Amino acid sequence: MGLKSQILESHDSLRTTGFAFTMGTNAWRALETLGVVDSLRQQHVRLQRVSTTSTVSGATTHVPLTGRGNFGEYEARCLRRDLMVEGLARELPRGCIRFGAKVVGIERKHNGSLLYHLHLADGTTVKAKVVIGCDGVNSVVAKWLGLPKPGFVGRTAARGLAHFSDGHDFEPDLQQYFGDGFRLGFVPCDDKTIYWFFTWYPSHREREIEDDAEKIKEVILKKIRGVPKEAQNVIERTKTNCLIASRLRCMWPWNLIWRSICRGAVCVAGDAFHAMTPEIRQGGCSALEDGVILARCLGEALLERENHELEREKAKEEEERIHKALVKYGRERRWRAIELITTAYVLGFIQQSRGRVMTFVRDTLLSKLMGRMLLRCSDFDCGKLYVSNP
Repeated sequence: MGLKSQILESHDSLRTTGFAFTMGTNAWRALETLGVVDSLRQQHVRLQRVSTTSTVSGATTHVPLTGRGNFGEYEARCLRRDLMVEGLARELPRGCIRFGAKVVGIERKHNGSLLYHLHLADGTTVKAKVVIGCDGVNSVVAKWLGLPKPGFVGRTAARGLAHFSDGHDFEPDLQQYFGDGFRLGFVPCDDKTIYWFFTWYPSHREREIEDDAEKIKEVILKKIRGVPKEAQNVIERTKTNCLIASRLRCMWPWNLIWRSICRGAVCVAGDAFHAMTPEIRQGGCSALEDGVILARCLGEALLERENHELEREKAKEEEERIHKALVKYGRERRWRAIELITTAYVLGFIQQSRGRVMTFVRDTLLSKLMGRMLLRCSDFDCGKLYVSNP
């Protein structure tokens, strides 16, 4: 949009942690706006349905991922994170990403300057007119804004990527299995790669071994003995360098009701704004929504140069316009974020609850509803980067 910017990446290269994203209709609309969809669609299979099986009752339900919603045809694919990140990075100007730039603090000088000073771990300082924190659940920017850290929900998630050099036989479906307190899922990225996830309530010992991929793999295989052998085989052939585990966290909705996500010319997006649990597959999707809407709001504030009065305006007046743009962005995103966080948490609680009553409710009353919620949450259009003048 013509806005000069720099991305401060704490790692020394593009990160691929998490291995893959399940992208719904809303994410594809955002990617279309950013102009990076063609190659990604060619590299990933289109998913056809969600198949859910209870290992307790044996009940299985199927919900199609096809059809039309309020904003066109539904579309779902599981994107390898490395391919998506590389695709987005190629669209950026050369030198836009500064690697190894870990932000450890933010400062605003009281000397009349309107610039923010970002202090990096290597001792250097970067000055910026606008600061957007996309730095995850441990966000330095969110802390500066006064937002609390996302809270732990009591569950752990393991994620992995299994490679089949000769191809696999899995259908283009999101397959889920529910057991006594766990949820296991598989989804193909392409004809040789399967992304999988496993969430459960860990024991104290299991929490202590989260960083040991080999031991986590053993724990998972022990817990999923009741699932089909081909599903177990996906876990077995996953290399330990393609497996990670971490405790699930979410931003409690009331914090977004009572706290502000922006101050001055500083705001947050993505997990730094609305960390959520993975049940509705909307973490990465909603972050893409954030990016498009935030860019549009800032573009309207910074690129509006229709008369000489605006050209000569003082820096303080420009900062006020930037702040109003960020407030507008927060207003557009707040309740969408609250809805997604709440929906994911409630579904996760139901899906992994134990006991006969909850198992009956989940398997007989809510299994199809849960599949439909994936479609409903993805049936959203973030709009275009530019707003046409009437």
